[in-house]
Amino acid sequence: MDKRIFTGNFTQQEPIPEAAIDAAIAVMRSGRLHRYNTAPGEDGEVAALEQEFAAFTGAKYCLAVASGGYAMGSALRALGVGPGDRVLTNGFTLAPVPGAIAAVNAEPVFVEVTESLTIDLDDLAAKIAATGSKTLLLSHMRGHLCDMDRLMEICDAGGVAVIEDCAHTMGGAWNGVPSGRHGIVGCYSTQTYKHLNSGEGGLLVSDDAELMAKAVMLSGSYMLFGRHTASPPLETFEKVKYVTPNVSGRLDNLRAAILRPQLADLPAQIARWNALYRTVEEGLRNTPGLQVIERPPQEDIVGSSIQLRLPRATAEEVTGVVKGCAARGVELKWFGAAEPVGFTSRYDSWRYAPAQSLPKTDHILAGLLDMRLPLTFSTDDAALIAEIIRDEVLALNAA
Repeated sequence: MDKRIFTGNFTQQEPIPEAAIDAAIAVMRSGRLHRYNTAPGEDGEVAALEQEFAAFTGAKYCLAVASGGYAMGSALRALGVGPGDRVLTNGFTLAPVPGAIAAVNAEPVFVEVTESLTIDLDDLAAKIAATGSKTLLLSHMRGHLCDMDRLMEICDAGGVAVIEDCAHTMGGAWNGVPSGRHGIVGCYSTQTYKHLNSGEGGLLVSDDAELMAKAVMLSGSYMLFGRHTASPPLETFEKVKYVTPNVSGRLDNLRAAILRPQLADLPAQIARWNALYRTVEEGLRNTPGLQVIERPPQEDIVGSSIQLRLPRATAEEVTGVVKGCAARGVELKWFGAAEPVGFTSRYDSWRYAPAQSLPKTDHILAGLLDMRLPLTFSTDDAALIAEIIRDEVLALNAA
């Protein structure tokens, strides 16, 4: 019997919505792409996006910037993190997270990961005590939210400020609180493979007036901060405007115009992602040798990717499953390879950070596979993908 093949494309995004295309064309026809180049009486697309995203998250303030990585760097600088400071972060994350720490000449301190792919809260508490670090750059890696209530108890008790990297959790929540709203600041990405697509882009949200005033100045506002409509009161800027450097990273009106209609559509898009996720999850559950990542009931997920583990497989066996799936059109990424491939680098690949030992994380990543779920797929596609992965894992078990 011939094996079934999947013919979809794992990197093909949906087209930009027609409303967003129309809005982008209007900006181009105006010639006013720079966020501060607005007509009299006009706020502009960036300012409107900031107001709408602040409302979406329930935050007082919002700033749109050039990328998610820039958002994290701005948050660190606004908190005063600098050379020699030790910043805690997940051992399982992507390179822009420790990169943001290194970019301010601080030192990443990696925390172990659990089988749920979230930060290990016991190891976090131990490393807060051992290092004296006062900052956690928390990565909600691949959309997995830890017990945010317990995390904040630990960090508040240790005097640790929490920056949330929400690149994979825009629209997600823990116990009804939106991702990005537990810590002092939330950082989001609108890079093509995230939940809103402007090619590149980022957003920060916070209720802390002084932090956000610093972030606005850092972003390159010059003395035009009064044109921000989702930012702190003008008197807040008096404290920071002459002592905060310009590290220009503004979002422009063209990308904001593309993003605003997508933000309005995001709840419907999340429902579509979650339908794909649950279809794959159910198709893979109870497969011998394979472990799905069970999601807690307190977590509202955005299933734009799915992860699975082969906890007892050797490196050769994991590679065999990846190759077998690839031959049938299914692209799985492996986070346990000795050398990074594409975006799958891991903590021991980032040699600008001091060498660290994370045996628990090593064990989990050794069998960890990752797969995007673009909205160009249907639930029938998702069912076929699950069937192919299941076949290849069962073939491994039979070998």
